[in-house]
Amino acid sequence: MKLILHVFIFFAISTKLFSQTATPAGKITYLDSSWVESTEDNYKYIRIIEEYFSDKKAYVLKEYYKSKALKMIGTTTDKDVIKREGQFVYYYENGNKKSTVNYQNNKKTGKEFNWYENGNIKSEFEYFATKDDETDYKLNNYWNAQKEQQIISGNGDLDYKDEYIEEAGKVKNGLRDGIWKGKYVKSKCSFTENHQNGKLVSGISIDSLHIEHPYTVAEQRPVPKKGIKSFYSYIGTSMYIPVEARNKAYGKIYMTFIVDKDGSLVEPKILKGVGYGIDEIAMKAIKNAKSWNPGTKRGIPVRVLYSLPITIAKNR
Repeated sequence: MKLILHVFIFFAISTKLFSQTATPAGKITYLDSSWVESTEDNYKYIRIIEEYFSDKKAYVLKEYYKSKALKMIGTTTDKDVIKREGQFVYYYENGNKKSTVNYQNNKKTGKEFNWYENGNIKSEFEYFATKDDETDYKLNNYWNAQKEQQIISGNGDLDYKDEYIEEAGKVKNGLRDGIWKGKYVKSKCSFTENHQNGKLVSGISIDSLHIEHPYTVAEQRPVPKKGIKSFYSYIGTSMYIPVEARNKAYGKIYMTFIVDKDGSLVEPKILKGVGYGIDEIAMKAIKNAKSWNPGTKRGIPVRVLYSLPITIAKNR
């Protein structure tokens, strides 16, 4: 599953900026090209949660290009931490549909269809749950930019290219099989992998410094060196309620931080706090935390966003 980095900052606005019809006030997020928090003066994308100040079971989630063209529309069951549910539709800036996919409990499910920017069909994926409650997929059909169908009913030789990655290999019954080779366009990293019936057996990536990184897991999430329970225990003992905040501050703090390539915890941010100085205490706890084992992508350490909810109980 992809590790995706998302950092949010919210401002109250009227969504009539993007529509001729006024709707109840929502909240806006400014994001840069890496989907990292930005400002109104320096951003590439905008995210809006409609009717944010209402108490609902689900909220309409929209993303826009800087040109204010619609980029995505879907539904989240949590207005502070995005939890995708139901159908999501993505668009190119020219208005053509880019992809459609359904989510269940924030995980892709069923079939996903993708199109090229000119409107031609590109691919059909099918997502399914694994035994360890992760999500995997099969590639059922794929057409290249020249309208040539390379994968038919899950079988064929795929030669894939986009703005981020180039890779090629055999697909059998919808799954990767045999030797696959590829490279990342921006980072200049290359990789060679051996797959058997969709399972990664081994791989070696070569980074921009020509250093080899062997791996058997394509993407590895960052983890505390002493385990997640030890980290939660540290957060629990680091949090305290100032005297003036007792019986006043309670609820959930939603925060994020980045696990950097060296495992250090950096850039803590409060998405939604409880006030009374407690949010700052949570920020300090992250800044003083010990380093983790970093996340990796094809054996190479990467920066990964981590979301952390902290519950402040009432009557403490």
